[in-house]
Amino acid sequence: MNIIENLNFIKKTINKKVNLIAVSKTKSKEKILEAFNAGQRIFGENKVQELKEKSKILPKEIEWHMIGHLQTNKVKYIAPFISLIHTVDSEKILIEIDKRAKQNNRVINCLLQFNISNEENKYGIDLKEGEKLLEKSLNYKNIQIVGVMGMASLTQNKKQIRKEFKNLKYLFDNFQNKNSNIKILSMGMSGDYKIAIEEGSNMIRIGSAIFGNR
Repeated sequence: MNIIENLNFIKKTINKKVNLIAVSKTKSKEKILEAFNAGQRIFGENKVQELKEKSKILPKEIEWHMIGHLQTNKVKYIAPFISLIHTVDSEKILIEIDKRAKQNNRVINCLLQFNISNEENKYGIDLKEGEKLLEKSLNYKNIQIVGVMGMASLTQNKKQIRKEFKNLKYLFDNFQNKNSNIKILSMGMSGDYKIAIEEGSNMIRIGSAIFGNR
């Protein structure tokens, strides 16, 4: 199947309440335009430089999401245009996003990233750290925490994946009860998005299932 067929297939398998992010990292301008012309408007990148360059040459209607780990010294490059940052995992990055958003007279929406797999090579925080960051975020006017994000273990064990997604849904519900701005539960990728949706995800990040393997 080509990109358009892949997109249509995925959209048929998800309900309208689920936002689809096309993960376009390493993908060419032509492939992104093909998806854009098929109606896709939200794209996710994990490298700041690549994101910055693509935002300059691709349609302004695109809603760009930063889905990769974000270093504080790179925030200034995406602050003028980024729609959503998925990877807030420290007060340091929280402060920097607020600072750069203020310079651009914007409020930047962000997600708290949780390490639900407990894999050491993955970024993310735990429940206590998340509660502290959510509370501290209220002190800043130019950043708004609007949800949570997490990635399940890279495994064929569906029970484990489901358990990890259930844990993130629990965190999401917990935070939503404390803060009405919490609306996004971002979990699920090409290999596990169906399980993620069953467990309550309303935002999925799909790369290879749309664009093909790298």
